[in-house]
Amino acid sequence: MAHILLVDSAEIAGKAMKGILARGGHRLVAVATVAEAWNVIRRNVTVDLVVLELALEGESGLSLLENLRSDALLKVMPVVIYTGSPDRAAVRRAMELKVQNFLIKPYVDHQILTELAKTLGNPWRNQHFEEEKSFCTMMGYTPESLHRELDGLKTALSVARPFFLELAGLQKISGIPERLNELGSLAEAAGAWGVVEVLNAVRSKSELRNWQAFVESVDSLEYVERLIFAHLNPGLVSEDFITAAERNEAEAAKARAHWFNAPSEDRCPVVKWPEITAELDALSGCPVIESVAASFQMSATGHPSSLAPLMDLVEQDPGLSAHLLVAANKGRRMDDLNDEPIENPRLCVGMLGEIKLAAMAAGIVTAEERMMDVAPCNWAKFWMFQVGVARMARYTCSYLEFNSLESRAYAAGLLHDLGKLLLLHLHPVGLQAVLEYSRREHVLLSVAEQKFLGCTTADMAAHCAGNHGLLPCYANVMRWVADPTQATEDGILVACVALARELCHRNHVGWSSTEAVEESIPIADTAAWQILRERVFPSFDLEKFEAEAHAECRAIKLELHGQMSFSGA
Repeated sequence: MAHILLVDSAEIAGKAMKGILARGGHRLVAVATVAEAWNVIRRNVTVDLVVLELALEGESGLSLLENLRSDALLKVMPVVIYTGSPDRAAVRRAMELKVQNFLIKPYVDHQILTELAKTLGNPWRNQHFEEEKSFCTMMGYTPESLHRELDGLKTALSVARPFFLELAGLQKISGIPERLNELGSLAEAAGAWGVVEVLNAVRSKSELRNWQAFVESVDSLEYVERLIFAHLNPGLVSEDFITAAERNEAEAAKARAHWFNAPSEDRCPVVKWPEITAELDALSGCPVIESVAASFQMSATGHPSSLAPLMDLVEQDPGLSAHLLVAANKGRRMDDLNDEPIENPRLCVGMLGEIKLAAMAAGIVTAEERMMDVAPCNWAKFWMFQVGVARMARYTCSYLEFNSLESRAYAAGLLHDLGKLLLLHLHPVGLQAVLEYSRREHVLLSVAEQKFLGCTTADMAAHCAGNHGLLPCYANVMRWVADPTQATEDGILVACVALARELCHRNHVGWSSTEAVEESIPIADTAAWQILRERVFPSFDLEKFEAEAHAECRAIKLELHGQMSFSGA
């Protein structure tokens, strides 16, 4: 694998070169100017080959070649001229500066691969060091002892740099020749002849008392250190050559360590409530899983002949339901006292209409489904539980004859655990850390949330609901569903959703983050029923309700499993 620097002002050149190199697993950095190229070369000692266009923005590519050939170390870096603007003088000058080849565009795959083979056959960095096997034989070294010599040289250079800079600031020559002699001896003993040459250049600047030039040459010793490190670590990939995918992977590992190691490093909570509220307030809407958002966008912008498929999609997704409930209620006429708030997500679709839905589709806040995949949780199981609770909340209201609450109970059940989606969007690794900590330490999820966040996802959901204009009853459900006895408003609605959660939890409808009581405790003893029992007739048959509710739960479970299988979830 080679690291190639392409210097070409044409963007299409970078794309073409990238395609050719990708087939061989090579890495590419493309820049447009000589200044950018020089910066990349000085930052990345791993550049193996420079592919240079002569016609660049503002100057000829030959100026980069001249800079390279005047540098003690970089003078042997291979350069291939690959230009669309050749002329006789440029060819002659390039040959004088010893380019590896002079080629004419367009790119030809086998020519590029041939030049790469030449480069990798004798890497320019190796030319600054003795060949290891023969040098070890001559000096009586083992490979390990030679590597220690080189590593010691690198350390000595690092220590010497501030010493030289301090004396340069004082314009004092005393001590410089002696330290350079010591470094030269170390370099010779390690077979690092390129380093010896650089040290000689530093010496000449000091002898001339050219302090500015001396400082510049001392600064170049940092590059020498990196050259030695690259020689000892031939698989090194410099920062500029790390791909976006690799960088994302590295960032993910860093974020994972930041969250997962927080308890053992006594850094909890990792984020605090003021930070979380600021993040929540900055959101433009409730997060929606990426695949669901994509389906909504396709349906909303495809000039649908019927809004029914959109209604079905919205009705069964907590994020979309929250998003549209907010939008629809903001759009209704606030000056009409008889204008009732919209509670049904399906009605939101009809009210907003195709044009508004299409406009909304482009601005949906999304969350990554894969980041919720922490055993025993995943998005499909989480979704199944939310829809199950919604349907059982509506069923409970219907059975208990709270008919006016049925539509509201469905939406409240669907939205009751919205905080998990908020955390998934804001801190996806944080959600993973919370789930894993809860499982490993056998603590309630709310306890794990408090530890890592200083609040619960229920707190996050209630705050977001109030801030973004969801109906207060939905915020009340989010806030108190775990303990409906604490509800100071909408107690019946909260209790119906809490009971629905109990039933779905007991029947294993998807993945439940609920803190439901043990299944051995009768429904009659749950907090939810303590509230609801006061609202039913004395002759109400609780055992019959419980049996029929369990049967309804199992039917919903089978139906939702079928939908999950059909959708490939």
